[in-house]
Amino acid sequence: MKTLTPALVLLAASALAADRKILILHTDRQSWVSNEAALAKYRADAESGADIIVARSPAEFAREVPNADAIIGGVSRDLYPQARKLKWVQTISAGVEQYSFWPEFVNSSVTLTNCKVVQGPTIADHAFAMLLALTRGLDFYIPNRVKKEWGGRGDRAATTTELPGMTAVIIGAGGIGTQIAQRAHGFSMKVIGVDPEPVPVSNYFSRIVPPDRLNEVLPQADVVFVSAPLTPKSEHMISGPQFDAMKRGAYFVAVSRGRLYDKAALVKALDSKKLAGAGLDVTDPEPLPPTDSLWNFDNVVITPHIASAAEGSNQRRIGVISENIRRFAKGEPLINVVNKAKGY
Repeated sequence: MKTLTPALVLLAASALAADRKILILHTDRQSWVSNEAALAKYRADAESGADIIVARSPAEFAREVPNADAIIGGVSRDLYPQARKLKWVQTISAGVEQYSFWPEFVNSSVTLTNCKVVQGPTIADHAFAMLLALTRGLDFYIPNRVKKEWGGRGDRAATTTELPGMTAVIIGAGGIGTQIAQRAHGFSMKVIGVDPEPVPVSNYFSRIVPPDRLNEVLPQADVVFVSAPLTPKSEHMISGPQFDAMKRGAYFVAVSRGRLYDKAALVKALDSKKLAGAGLDVTDPEPLPPTDSLWNFDNVVITPHIASAAEGSNQRRIGVISENIRRFAKGEPLINVVNKAKGY
């Protein structure tokens, strides 16, 4: 029996590694994922361990799926049966709810990774921008620029307040929730977290309770932040009873997923003046139709699911993607692996 020379062994290993294909769908909306700089970084980190394939159209993406060992961005239910070689999917967001409600994928051997934590600073900034807009009356005064009206201090004095001394309840004390807690702590607020996992002790949370104790802490909240992932267990976890449990004059800020709260119950809480205001970067559905009643409230700040949008956030996400490409190409354990059964 002939033995292979070291050179032939290396050549055979290189040929085997090159069979690994990592597929990316380029889109104009999220071009930062696959622009020239990002692709250069991915290819440098993959070295000869994997080929980076960029599909420039959905049709091209569909043609490449059957030969893909990994997909950056995600794969649809329609295409998934064709992905016979698929071993790994990397999402570019923290949320993975498109897979959590999909038993065939959850029960598969495909590894799912996400971009948790790295978007936290940007989303937390956005959450506090919304809260400050409401507590400082910016939601009222900013439209005066269009009308070219100066306005007066007394026009919004009744609802203008300060943050020190307030209590914040943060639903979802993970990467994003911890960043929100850090900012709340910086404003001298008391912070209570709600999370199903044993979150490490920090200076930012006064305590953390499990979701089944949510209704116990809601009456203490001057502001409720929603930063939890969407899973079958968390869907509509904030509905009528939870809004009823909140104190009159509290604020509600949602920055993770719109299906975590019941929109009709929120509208009722706003209409009855139970809530002082709401900041919503996420709604259900998205985009929010022009006829939706949420548009009718002057004390609701709505943004189109853009809390994570920032160059810093994008660069940190590219860092996670690139590191996982390096690890996948070398056969090393991936980072940010999602527990598919839990959905985060």
